[in-house]
Amino acid sequence: MGMTIAEKIIARAAGVPAVRAGEIHTVALDYLMSNDGTTHLTIDMYNKLRNPRIADKKKLIWIVDHNVPCDSPKTAASQKKMRDFARDNGITFYEGEGVCHQIMCEKHVVPGQLIFGADSHTCAYGALGAFGTGVGCTDYLYGMVTGGSWVMVPETLRFNLTGKLADRVTARDLILTIIGMIGANGANYHAMEFVGDGMKNLTMSDRISICNLCVEAGAKTALMEVDDITLAYLEEHGGRKPAACFKSDDDAVFEKTFDIDLSSIVPVVAKPHFVDNLAPVDEVKGVKINEAFLGSCNNGRIEDLRLGASIIKGHKVADKVRFLVVPASQEVYRQALREGLLDIFMEAGAMIMNPNCSVCWGSCQGVIGAGEVLISTGTRNFKGRAGDKNSFVYLGSAATVAASAIAGEIVSPYTY
Repeated sequence: MGMTIAEKIIARAAGVPAVRAGEIHTVALDYLMSNDGTTHLTIDMYNKLRNPRIADKKKLIWIVDHNVPCDSPKTAASQKKMRDFARDNGITFYEGEGVCHQIMCEKHVVPGQLIFGADSHTCAYGALGAFGTGVGCTDYLYGMVTGGSWVMVPETLRFNLTGKLADRVTARDLILTIIGMIGANGANYHAMEFVGDGMKNLTMSDRISICNLCVEAGAKTALMEVDDITLAYLEEHGGRKPAACFKSDDDAVFEKTFDIDLSSIVPVVAKPHFVDNLAPVDEVKGVKINEAFLGSCNNGRIEDLRLGASIIKGHKVADKVRFLVVPASQEVYRQALREGLLDIFMEAGAMIMNPNCSVCWGSCQGVIGAGEVLISTGTRNFKGRAGDKNSFVYLGSAATVAASAIAGEIVSPYTY
């Protein structure tokens, strides 16, 4: 019996010829990523160990991205703890360079790796053919001091994609549609694997967006086959070479297979307060907004900024609406500068922020108040995610967000 991509990566990490869903294996980890959301807690636990040690400092990547610049003395103290520990222990450290998952994809992740991240959206790395999964501080600490961990092999849900997305319909519309279809618990502790002829019509930005959001369906990880698009991205970003390129065997076992024609996908939004509370944009158009956000690890790449700028060019942000545009990394920011995209946004009345998690995190920038409505390309829309517990977050694509910022209410991306 053959193996899925997820099973092959775990088998490689475990040093065994084959694994099966439901088995538990001890694995070696290729990277352990952590950000300022929880790293200070990991450090506190590390310092309480009887014999603290770091198994392999080259495996650790620490990134300050959630509160940049920091928002309070408490945050400053926790970030200083992280900064000092990284310096004293020779840990690769980034601060102010962008959102953790974007930096990992741009600079570190290669196909075939098994990566733990102290952030739930680590599954984004599946766009590069790597098994990325989010863990808590305790599991992170164990990996940090031993270099390994254990993994239960997940069942796999396969999504066979055909066709091509229509103009102004995005990969974000696709993954939100899938989450709405299977539910927020529809992939609990499963791998979500994406294959099919439709993959050739999806850019690396599209692929990262899809894999990144799979955790919102409960997925353990998300995975895609390595192809020429993947290899070209690696070459463009430092000439990185794959650790291994896997695809599922013809006789691999999948719990379920879904066939999706990309041309059937329409612009959608996730309504408050659940990511699977899905509706076509046309069903919620007219909802007044107070703020719009274009950014995050899901939709802050150059393709997203190009799309948003193409819609808002020549228009103005609606009166009394704040529109925050946040590139996902310095690389994206500089490319947007070169292309004049940031000028377009600023001329329209948008606010350009430094690369960071920003509104998606709901802590340091663009926090919304009681009764306010946000249309966002962030990752989550539960109560209080972007500010006051009595605020309302709608999730949409870069195209929908830009159009809504102009209108002052949720509208179709085809409006302008």
